[in-house]
Amino acid sequence: MIATCAEMKAIEARAFADGVDAHDLMEEAGEKIARAVRQFFPDPGRCIAVFGKGHNGGDALVASRHLALAGWKIELRPAFAASEWAELTARNHERLAAAPNAQNHARPLIVLDGLLGIGAGGPLREPILGAVREINRLRRENSAHIFAIDLPTGLDGDSGAPGPDTVIADFTLTIGCAKAGLLADGATNFVGRLAVLPLDELTKRFTPNSGAEVATSANLAALLPRRRFDLHKGDCGRVGILAGSPGFTGAAIMAAEACVHAGAGLVTLYVSREAQPLVAARTAPEIMVKAIDSHLEILDANHHVLAIGPGLGTEQRAEILELIASAPQPLIVDADALTVLATHLQSLEVCAGPRLLTPHPGEMARLFPESKTLSRPATVAQFNARFPATLLLKGARTLIGQRALPLSYNPTGTPGMASGGMGDVLTGVLAALAAQGLALYDSARVGAWLCGRAAECAITRGGESEESLSATHVIANLGAAFRDLRDGAF
Repeated sequence: MIATCAEMKAIEARAFADGVDAHDLMEEAGEKIARAVRQFFPDPGRCIAVFGKGHNGGDALVASRHLALAGWKIELRPAFAASEWAELTARNHERLAAAPNAQNHARPLIVLDGLLGIGAGGPLREPILGAVREINRLRRENSAHIFAIDLPTGLDGDSGAPGPDTVIADFTLTIGCAKAGLLADGATNFVGRLAVLPLDELTKRFTPNSGAEVATSANLAALLPRRRFDLHKGDCGRVGILAGSPGFTGAAIMAAEACVHAGAGLVTLYVSREAQPLVAARTAPEIMVKAIDSHLEILDANHHVLAIGPGLGTEQRAEILELIASAPQPLIVDADALTVLATHLQSLEVCAGPRLLTPHPGEMARLFPESKTLSRPATVAQFNARFPATLLLKGARTLIGQRALPLSYNPTGTPGMASGGMGDVLTGVLAALAAQGLALYDSARVGAWLCGRAAECAITRGGESEESLSATHVIANLGAAFRDLRDGAF
């Protein structure tokens, strides 16, 4: 769900007119803010709450109380004198004062930006301006992790345009539904990781915008029902992956191993005869590695889903194009296969089966040169209008589009994913999900969410950093990501 600030205010007004208590909404919001903080930082640390006089500040105070009850050390930095606080803000300050407060935690250090909500507008003035500069100083000089509540202070909630001074958030915990400005291309570095915190009384009054959505565990989990006890490997799908070439075998191995760890029943990796001995010696024993002389041999095998491209090379261009055009199964097209496809993109119009393309921005520019002058959402929309394929446009806010379906924004992930092999892992996950019966559009939405969340888990639970994170860490944490999807992680 995505709303403008005016739409969100109208939703809140309807809720209050219907008798919904603002105190109850604030309590629910604050509890979910604290839960989201603990999702990313499971061990208690130090929380600095920088808050304004309105209800955004009240949300920060409720969240601080819940964090205090979970063992966090809380430090309050109000931007206004207590005499100026809203009644609910003052009441929740009193409740927080009665909560226990840890004394010895120094790390992790987080800052709650509870200065302004969607009701604010215009240039920032003191004392808000000074508070914003202090938040950014804490991030820059003290390595604090910034959590913006609803919106980073200073960011336009509708356009996503930052002001001269805007909070640079590592996480934005948006209340009720995503605000349109948070999804703008230019807002990404101020928003950071976006998490949507639904509030029941607001969510049920929202009229969905059929044009776009933010993928969340709430709207994805139903796509992955619990497995039947009499399930067998044939029910989970047979996947064929055409990938790898001499010198580029790692891409093939990671794609195949990710496919196994994302639930595919049987995975066969097709490589050249020259590469087969090396790949077979290095890959997981659950994967069948078959040597082929022609890419087209994969068409003769009995697979539910195919994936082609990681580390494949572009020498057999004609065979790659023939495979994309004539395979009757769902087919994921990645990496070198996208490079080849860019020269004959019109072939997408007559494919024998559904296709999912997974370009990064550079590959998208080769596939669709118009993208160089378009926003990311416009790129996906115009591509979908011309070609009957599902498109997953990689990036800090991965986009998934398919003609006549909502544009989907993926919120999960970390800057640590800016390293080699992440796309290969994603290809394997997408193939596994499609083999288990998901449509390619749904495979893309779920797969992007899972890979992003697995990367987060490697950092929050596995001890990795943004610098040390690798694609193999993502594979190792796919199980945690599947559990989080079902458990309602933000």
